Amino acid sequence: MADDMLFADDDVFSDSPAVPASHNVWRVLIADDEPDVHRITRMVLSGFQFDGRRLELLSAYSGEETRQIMAANHDIAMILLDVVMEDDHAGLEVSRYIREELNNRYTRIVLRTGQPGQAPEHEVIRTYDINDYKDKTELTTTKLNTLMYATLRSYRDICTLNEHRRGLERVIMASAKVFSTGAIGQFASAVLSQVTNLLGLEESALYCSSTNRTDALLGGNRFRVLAATGEMQQLSDEENFDNIPEHVREGFELAMQERKSQYLANHYIGYFASERGSESLLFVTYQKEPSDLDKQLLEIYATNVAITYENLLMREEIIETQRELVYMLGEAVEQRSRETGAHVKRVAQISRLLAIKCGLSEREAELIKLAAPLHDVGKIAIPDHILNKPGKHDASEWSVMQEHAQIGSDILSKSDRRILQLASIIAAQHHERWDGSGYPRGLKGEQIHIAGRITALADVFDALGSKRCYKEPWPDDEIINLIEKESGKQFDPQLVTLMMDNMDEILQIRVNHPD
Repeated sequence: MADDMLFADDDVFSDSPAVPASHNVWRVLIADDEPDVHRITRMVLSGFQFDGRRLELLSAYSGEETRQIMAANHDIAMILLDVVMEDDHAGLEVSRYIREELNNRYTRIVLRTGQPGQAPEHEVIRTYDINDYKDKTELTTTKLNTLMYATLRSYRDICTLNEHRRGLERVIMASAKVFSTGAIGQFASAVLSQVTNLLGLEESALYCSSTNRTDALLGGNRFRVLAATGEMQQLSDEENFDNIPEHVREGFELAMQERKSQYLANHYIGYFASERGSESLLFVTYQKEPSDLDKQLLEIYATNVAITYENLLMREEIIETQRELVYMLGEAVEQRSRETGAHVKRVAQISRLLAIKCGLSEREAELIKLAAPLHDVGKIAIPDHILNKPGKHDASEWSVMQEHAQIGSDILSKSDRRILQLASIIAAQHHERWDGSGYPRGLKGEQIHIAGRITALADVFDALGSKRCYKEPWPDDEIINLIEKESGKQFDPQLVTLMMDNMDEILQIRVNHPD
């Protein structure tokens, strides 16, 4: 039947209803009011395959039925659309409906007509967003097959590019969100999700690992699992490289040795190195080897991911260094006053807990946690004989002692860093009282910053339970009684209620950070 005309009188296939889309087929809609056209088209295309996928042929016999099918099915690759059906322009109106009302720019539209003079080709091509225009009499078997190959190839490539574009857009959005929080684990999970999307994979047996050669030289673990999915999900946060499956480990070793990505039998090992020496490794399984375009996109994407990951690591290191310096400075002040440095850690943890419980965001709570250890930094300017006096201060000494709040605030206010700016507020206000009788400014109620109110409560609670040069630690029941008594006087009553409701967690903080 090499060049037999399509409209031979053969009844081979009956019409089949539309069925759910499958990844193994190309869905093609035949829209024509002549049953013979459906029958012969099905006969000619009965064995057709493209890119390893067969055809799933749907049928519509009018413009209205065509519109209904197109509206209900968004994965139709191609429509063979008759111009004349219930009226002379039914096919043209369907074409307009697909593009303008459904906003479907992906389905390839091939108009077929048995009356070419009724709808001139050049006018149709110019006016309507179609992909081809054919006279039914010219569509021989060979030409129809050629048309199918060219049209489906175009549809495949358009969908692939669009999927890649959407995948990369989601990666950019996910990366921006994760980068703002500094959550490396979440970032790695987003990477895995986007890689599976990029390659059209299901999330099975895929995981990401990173290493640093400097760490390796220092004797550290060369690989760190950042995220895992599917069969390897149990390896998330795994730090022992020996627990990783042997074939994955061998693939990593090969990529590390050759310093380049590897496409092996049924999996991909991505190797990405930055200028600063950071190395990232990616393991992905697949049933079908990615195309050249997939490989190019994957390399570009993964290289950018590696750079982003390195930036996250640097950001995390800066934050961790900042946190350690804050603790060290807070501990130095406490040790000068002959008190334990564990006090500032407990105050930080209790402050964070209270911040979360009163409705502040994780980011706000973390900021308070980082700033709270510096609440007494102004004590560095208080003379030793006053700071460490075992007995009660006289009026003059107490006046000097009170100065530490403003001194600490002044020291910290010189920085424009958010942590130190908030620490300046805390230092200035953690001795203010809810009833307005505190110092240094006599602020009252919500005039006192929420961070100052939180730190004040956490500081007094822990100080009463700690040994000082002038006292022994109080029993827990006496501390609780005093805190409740001072609710609405010294302390924000809402915060006191939250402290009482979460006392078990607060006491556990003391257990976790003993003197």
